[in-house]
Amino acid sequence: MSEYLNEGTIILTTEPSVYSYAAAGGKMEGDGPLGSCFDYISQESDFGESTWEKSESRLQQLAFSHALSKGGISEGELSFIFAGDLQNQCTGSAYGIRDTGIPFIGLYGACSTMAESLVLASIFVDNNAAEYCAALTSSHFCSAERQFRFPETYGGQRTPTAQWTVTGSGCAIVGKHNNPPYIKGVTIGKIVDLGIKDANNMGAAMAPAAYETIKSYLKVQKKTVNDFDLILTGDLGSVGSEILYELFRKDGVDISTVHNDCGLMIYDFEKQDVHAGGSGCGCSASVLCGHILERVKKGELKNVLFAATGALMSTTVVQQGESIPGISHAVHISCE
Repeated sequence: MSEYLNEGTIILTTEPSVYSYAAAGGKMEGDGPLGSCFDYISQESDFGESTWEKSESRLQQLAFSHALSKGGISEGELSFIFAGDLQNQCTGSAYGIRDTGIPFIGLYGACSTMAESLVLASIFVDNNAAEYCAALTSSHFCSAERQFRFPETYGGQRTPTAQWTVTGSGCAIVGKHNNPPYIKGVTIGKIVDLGIKDANNMGAAMAPAAYETIKSYLKVQKKTVNDFDLILTGDLGSVGSEILYELFRKDGVDISTVHNDCGLMIYDFEKQDVHAGGSGCGCSASVLCGHILERVKKGELKNVLFAATGALMSTTVVQQGESIPGISHAVHISCE
């Protein structure tokens, strides 16, 4: 049974396993340095659908079906699906899995949603409330641009601090303790708002939340950054990562030696014009489920602290002059 320690940190005493995982993406993601790690890459950004919103739902279906197939698990064996996306009312997820007949919990944590879904799926399994759970997340560049900025045909100018919303989806199937990767502990983050109001600078808005969550997990677990092979954020990009380093440097800690960010990993900065890096629910989801979990399973990475980050704002409140609250949830993933 799960044991609550302090500051949002929970130990999963049975150490649930990630039975299977899969990632799906678009052409741009396939052309990036992690392209070979995806289970499915579409050469067309519409995924054969008539709208961008339907395209994102199809993207989730692809990641979900591949994850089930790789684990030899049927839809009927799943107890719950925890899923979310960037669309209003999480419609990308709701429409994507509406025909499955599986109990569904829709989540919104912005770009932190993959960690949020993995946290809840693991806690449910650890407490015998579920046999298998799916943690599923997606984003689509065009559906996100239409909702949060301008339609593509508008031709708006992007600032240097802006990040590129990933067209991607990741799905992890969590079940009882079996084989690695194992989920050893989680930290549910708190909202952190330092007053950033620039919607084109998500990294600056989210970095303080990542700092607070990572620091909390290390403190409560009595660990240091060197106890991890990788501390992985998503998606701070280049701007947010530098802010994260500076915040830890003030504590006398150099996190840069073990840190990487999903927004920095998924694209080639020299060949692909993504400004400050990748972002979106699908960024951390596809990097985790397409690349990181496989390395943990093989023992290449023994301990990973996955701390996805999200900006909890809407277009309406930002236009009203509100600041952008940040959130980060952490998941300790291990092969041991």
